[in-house]
Amino acid sequence: MSETPKGYWIAHATVTDQAKYDEYRAGVAAPFEKYGAKFLARGGDFEVVEGQAKERHIVVEFPSVQAAKDCFHSPEYQAAKAKRKGASENDVIIVEGV
Repeated sequence: MSETPKGYWIAHATVTDQAKYDEYRAGVAAPFEKYGAKFLARGGDFEVVEGQAKERHIVVEFPSVQAAKDCFHSPEYQAAKAKRKGASENDVIIVEGV
């Protein structure tokens, strides 16, 4: 019996309006809890060892890839994401764990 792989959001952000970005962060708590999200990294110290990077790096673990996708596309997360508009530049991917 094989275990369902976990899903991860890997996000990179440069914040351009901290107050608006804080509204977004407050709004993600409910959908993240609903879909079983766990922060593994959230904007801590980092070192660029190759290439270029934005200023914040976020890794969020979900129980499955489907939960990661469902959270991102949920009305609750999309409402929070709308608050982020104009507050940051973002790259977000969803990846399957090993």
